[in-house]
Amino acid sequence: MTLAFQGIGIAPACSIALGPAFIDARGRVGAAHSSISSEQVPAEIARFDLAVTAARRALQRVRAQIPRNTPVKVAEFIDAHLLMLEDAALVDEVRRIVADERCNAEWALQIHGDTLVEVFEQMDDPYLRTRRDDIEHVVHQIQTHLRDDAPHTRLEEQDLQGVVVVARDLTPADAILLKHRGAAAFVTEFGGPMSHTAILARSLGVPAVMGIHEITRYLRSGEPLVVDGETGTVLAKADESTLEYYRQRLRAIEARQRRLRDIVDQPAKTRNGVLISLQANLELPEDVDIARANGISGVGLYRTEFLYMNRKDLPDEAEHLATYAALVADLDGIPLTIRTLDLGIDKRADGLSACGSGACNPALGLRALRLCLKEPALFRPQLRAILRAAALGPVRLMLPLVTNVQEIDTVLALLAELKRELHAQGLAYDDDLPVGAMIEVPAAALAARAIARRVDFLSIGTNDLAQYTLAVDRLDDSVNYLFDPIHPAILRLIRMIIDAGNGAGIAVSMCGEMAGDTRFTRLLLGMGLREFSMQPGAILDVKEILLQVDTEDLQRRTARLFTHLDDTHPARLLDTLNQD
Repeated sequence: MTLAFQGIGIAPACSIALGPAFIDARGRVGAAHSSISSEQVPAEIARFDLAVTAARRALQRVRAQIPRNTPVKVAEFIDAHLLMLEDAALVDEVRRIVADERCNAEWALQIHGDTLVEVFEQMDDPYLRTRRDDIEHVVHQIQTHLRDDAPHTRLEEQDLQGVVVVARDLTPADAILLKHRGAAAFVTEFGGPMSHTAILARSLGVPAVMGIHEITRYLRSGEPLVVDGETGTVLAKADESTLEYYRQRLRAIEARQRRLRDIVDQPAKTRNGVLISLQANLELPEDVDIARANGISGVGLYRTEFLYMNRKDLPDEAEHLATYAALVADLDGIPLTIRTLDLGIDKRADGLSACGSGACNPALGLRALRLCLKEPALFRPQLRAILRAAALGPVRLMLPLVTNVQEIDTVLALLAELKRELHAQGLAYDDDLPVGAMIEVPAAALAARAIARRVDFLSIGTNDLAQYTLAVDRLDDSVNYLFDPIHPAILRLIRMIIDAGNGAGIAVSMCGEMAGDTRFTRLLLGMGLREFSMQPGAILDVKEILLQVDTEDLQRRTARLFTHLDDTHPARLLDTLNQD
């Protein structure tokens, strides 16, 4: 009888894999505490230092195996772990615990690692919260060498060609090894869609399913598995007819990928001649190449948080400008929308003021635009750099987490002041820099008409808009079943924002995950959305749909859908809309 396991699908663009299971026996066993004498402290610290050195050398070997044509950010994830192994916040503190508590290095490393993980778990931003995985991965790498795990338990010693690796967890370095050694897919008990390992799986094109708790207990090495990275399903003990069904699906996916490459250069125009702007969300400057390869018309969201992370100081105007100028040059005339800093006080760089109350809720506290307006020393260098970068090519400025029109007015006044400064200094800048508001708070959606009269464009951030409206953390396993981007309230807010932009005669884009989900493409087109910004890998999937549809027909059908929102769940109505 077929066994089905459900987890979180990671790589839908290359979603099906079949192969025998390889059970990764490496465990994240807890460290046992043992006391040592004061005379043993120097030797224990030296043992810890040797383990750190061994972990560093192992990562360097992995980095050396990365093919030259691999995206740059793949290597950067390994570099981040290498930097953590040099970080005094990790290494020196473990040494101190060994000396002060007179305990073994394994115990000192575990308790300090747990402390660092707890800090990241308190962060509001879902992407940054998953950085806890990096702490756990680096701690585990050092623990492996402290325990002197036998070589036969290490992935680099295994024949992984064509297998599905099933593990409790995998590090980014493991993901690279799996790809390098020919693994067909991987399945883990832990991890989520925003972890570094998941990001690497997508970049490397490795199908993966994460978050199937205890799966290593139910499978044995060698048994055939089916991994569906789109639905998050893993099948074991499948009969021959089921296996053949998935083989056919895999062949169809491969044929479809070849077909999608044929539409890269076609205009993104619907059947009735409406041109749609398909833009990319970028995390890092190195993402430009894959975005351009998929035929983007612009960058609808460029996140700047990476400039502030993994450092003790703040980036100055020169660093901001150099980064943005290089990106403008790489885009070579393709419009760029730069979102200003979207960090919170719970995930701050050194030098920022502390939160006024230890009990403040990070999700509702001092973050994003609120933080920037409170900390001019943080905000002004970035705004000056964006103004100057806009003199080099088409650049727009986007403000995150706007709540009211007063915030917009304050930013516009600050920009006017900075323009006067730049003019007095004889520095080139764009006096007509377009300024937009990211609508991701229900209050901003309800006030969208007033906001639209003050800005040049609106952008809908559906991830936070849904979370704030539904009071649901989509990364919380206990409540994320309530996260519903097509809840009637969400759909009405989205339509309200689009109508507000149209009424003011300004562009409205969507940069949340909903924009790149093909289940919603027809619905959004029918609601009047004409600018989509998404992960680069989703662009051709969305484009394939819009080439086939008539927006006038979709608008009529969507209008009928809205008349039944209170009577029928939108998912059922959506099925009808998506029928060709």
